[in-house]
Amino acid sequence: MVEGLQPAAHPHEPGENDLEKLKKWQEARLERKLRGEYESAVFNLAELVNQNLETPLSVAGVRVDGATNTRKSFLGWLIRPWLTRHTGNQAGNSNNLQGVLYTARGISHILQETDLFHSVDAKIQRSRDHLAKDGDVDIILNTREKGRLYIKTATEFGNNEGSVSVTGRVRNVFGGAELLEGHYSAGTKTRRSFQGLFSLPLSPSLRTRGQLSLFNMERDLSSFASCSESSHGFKATINSDWGTQGVHEVAYQVVLRHINNLAPNASVSIRTDAGQTIKSSISHSWTKDTRDDKITASRGYYGKLFQELAGLSGDVSFYKAEVESQISRRFVPGLSLSFAARSGFMKTLAGRGHFSDRFQLGGPLSLRSFKANSMGPRDGVDSLGGDIYWSTGISLISDIPRKAHWPVKAHIFVNTGRLDVMDATKGLSENIIECLRRPSVSAGIGLMYRFDPVRVEVNFGVPLVASQSDGMRRGFQVGIGMDFL
Repeated sequence: MVEGLQPAAHPHEPGENDLEKLKKWQEARLERKLRGEYESAVFNLAELVNQNLETPLSVAGVRVDGATNTRKSFLGWLIRPWLTRHTGNQAGNSNNLQGVLYTARGISHILQETDLFHSVDAKIQRSRDHLAKDGDVDIILNTREKGRLYIKTATEFGNNEGSVSVTGRVRNVFGGAELLEGHYSAGTKTRRSFQGLFSLPLSPSLRTRGQLSLFNMERDLSSFASCSESSHGFKATINSDWGTQGVHEVAYQVVLRHINNLAPNASVSIRTDAGQTIKSSISHSWTKDTRDDKITASRGYYGKLFQELAGLSGDVSFYKAEVESQISRRFVPGLSLSFAARSGFMKTLAGRGHFSDRFQLGGPLSLRSFKANSMGPRDGVDSLGGDIYWSTGISLISDIPRKAHWPVKAHIFVNTGRLDVMDATKGLSENIIECLRRPSVSAGIGLMYRFDPVRVEVNFGVPLVASQSDGMRRGFQVGIGMDFL
């Protein structure tokens, strides 16, 4: 017998001659014992806390350790509302252990929300203040800050184009959770793109942020119009998250657009809009999203309303409105139905509408089995866009049999929609009815692959109904992007 080991008392225990099995059995028994002691300690601690939740306590001070690059005034701005809520309770219901724990958890959470710290650990200790009374405690938060500099290079595919990009970011620029970011990319359709962004929180809850951005973009539009477009602009934005009521965004932007690089066969319409224009506009958008997955949703809904008013200055004046929605429902495990709808209209307030402001429709992301941006009014080889459009899509999505864990899904789809120019001699309702009366329709089957952060579709479809000016695409079509109909 091995010295120090007792004979097995259980019939299933290993014999004393099997040392390896006996060693593993002893280790497993020790692990079970330690786990049991830990669970017992946690249970006892939880019971002790629950029994003393009404013990009178009050927060006398808060100290944040480790935040060397963050301003004290900013930390006080974040923490003050929680202390006010704790000390300002008229009924005194928060001046106890439960209230202190709630305050400590809230402060810890808001510091994590700043995205400035790798970790935030809160603890409660007796107040060090010489004037502290019995029951006064301090909340101590030990933090570990994230790095301030970040650089990333990437090869990206989305919205049916590929690009290479480099992103540089400076976090906590002035010690108040400010973010300075620069992004440059070069791609197949968007030849060059640059955006410089500066953002900062505007409320202690961090639900409202302000952004200032400068951008420059050069796009090749030759796949549907005989030209290119460059734009240079400035945009100021206030973004506010209202929780269950959705996200609101108000923005002002001024953009210099330039239609250039006209092809020799460019239409008269494109040549008329060539040259530089300035757009000055204010906009508002509201978004609410409850989908379980933004790329391949199986339940939940998404809604977005966008409005833009241009004409504060500049060369164009119009009102534009768009609405988007999607609803997904799972019928049985592995089978779900998705319905999406989009619509928009633009009313020119002065002068004539410009090519850069009109809606475009068609392609694997907006109306499958039609060429990208090829629907609606046309002048020769050029698609001119429209002032009013609508599109709907219904898809039956299924897991691959016996491979439900695969990121590949199969789907059957039916898409309908139309893009038109508003007839100024008719009212809005008459234009809407006329647009709804003559839809283009397509149907097909395909595979979708979730390739974070985008979705890839390979579809085989045919146009069932189309206008003479629509660019049709029979057979296979590949779509890469995030927002599919």
